[in-house]
Amino acid sequence: MLANAVLTERIRAIHAESDATYGMPKIHAELQDQGMRVGQNRVARLMRETGIRGVSRRRGFVVTTQRDQCSRPALDLVNRCFVAQGPNQLWVADMTYVPTWAGFIYLAIVFDVWSRRVVGWAIGERMTAELVLAALNMATTQRRPKDDTVDHWPRPLSGSPTVAFRPGDSGSIN
Repeated sequence: MLANAVLTERIRAIHAESDATYGMPKIHAELQDQGMRVGQNRVARLMRETGIRGVSRRRGFVVTTQRDQCSRPALDLVNRCFVAQGPNQLWVADMTYVPTWAGFIYLAIVFDVWSRRVVGWAIGERMTAELVLAALNMATTQRRPKDDTVDHWPRPLSGSPTVAFRPGDSGSIN
């Protein structure tokens, strides 16, 4: 179809003028600004057929750890019942990564279920058991819990088969 060939050349020209960064939405808008009445689906189809792609500013999904296929999930010490009758009875914790300009940093937090406050945290360059212990140490230093406090971690750490803490364990990982 001659109209498709002409439109494809206009699409190529707009894409080249944008230093090969424009995708379908911006190319479609540019064609509209130039007075061409054309649908988005047609522009998308012609771009797909000719291999023209825009540049996305979003980064793709980043894998920060390799899961150990042999490890079991952490023991659920609270049976999915995240309710506490008072402070320092149940702590839940998690670890996440935070993207920065210099790369990723890892954040481990300990959260008191009753008060809904962060009671301990630690930041590090690697996701390690030491980072978790630093967050737990901060929580136990600041809150001084009794020995019956349960700390629940939802998943294993870097291949550890089970992650469960009790303040009386003096920093050991079960």
